[in-house]
Amino acid sequence: MMRRILIALCAAISLSLSAQLYAESLSTAVRTYDDMIAAGTLKVAVYENFAPYSFRLDGQAKGMDVELAEQVAQELGVTLEIIWMTPGEKLDDDLRNFIWRGHYLRKDIRADLMLRVPYDREFSNRRNELGELVNELVVMFGPYQRERWLTVYNSRRIKNLETVGVFQYHPVGVEDDSVPSFYLLTAFAGRLSSSVKHFVSPTAAFAAMQEGKVDAVMAMRGELEWLLSQAKDEALKKSDAAYPNLGQATWDVGMAVHESNRQLAYAVEALTEAMIADGRMQALYAKYHLSYEVPGLYQ
Repeated sequence: MMRRILIALCAAISLSLSAQLYAESLSTAVRTYDDMIAAGTLKVAVYENFAPYSFRLDGQAKGMDVELAEQVAQELGVTLEIIWMTPGEKLDDDLRNFIWRGHYLRKDIRADLMLRVPYDREFSNRRNELGELVNELVVMFGPYQRERWLTVYNSRRIKNLETVGVFQYHPVGVEDDSVPSFYLLTAFAGRLSSSVKHFVSPTAAFAAMQEGKVDAVMAMRGELEWLLSQAKDEALKKSDAAYPNLGQATWDVGMAVHESNRQLAYAVEALTEAMIADGRMQALYAKYHLSYEVPGLYQ
């Protein structure tokens, strides 16, 4: 009798757990394109505090990526819902949390579309130690911008920045744990390392340059061009210096969806292609004082 009671109890618990898991799977299921259109909303994930691409100003969502998302939603005939992302340690974490699995704290927050994802075949096809695709549930597509590294310098301190070798004699600001940090610490056999000063963000490094604490800043072109437009200081100039042995000095930026939602990807990609072809994409970048460079796919 006791054994029967235990078996019945275990079966009840198993059924309860199965029902709970099934309910959770339904509540966190990836929305199809038809679901999105029927709901009348497009959920787009963008990075928070990432001017000029996505940020808040007086409580309003602003930035190039935000306006691109608004354009996409308008073309699809739906309302835009912004999902703000705090970046994880790796891009894989962001793709997992906002595209294919959901965040472990809030699985109900999942985007239909994620912006500012590297468009790189090698990155997309990375495999783990078992030979499995790292991001097999994600489709990365739709390159809409080419990004690159840039250096801005104070011409009051440096007459002309033709080579990064000048940083043997002038302090330069970089973001913590960034590609510019690693590059400048190791370039020229480490001879620049004593001049490299670290900050929590390119914005902080730029402010330090304005205060005379460093003579230059190396970061992403978009961020520095935006900061230059805000500073309105003619003494702060962009450098055309090359970066020998940097590796990947330029990269294309695209989007991502869940692999089951390719219909949305096709629709969005067609729109971005049209925006690049007719000049609307370039106009968006110009609005934020950014140089626009066409992705390699369209060159």
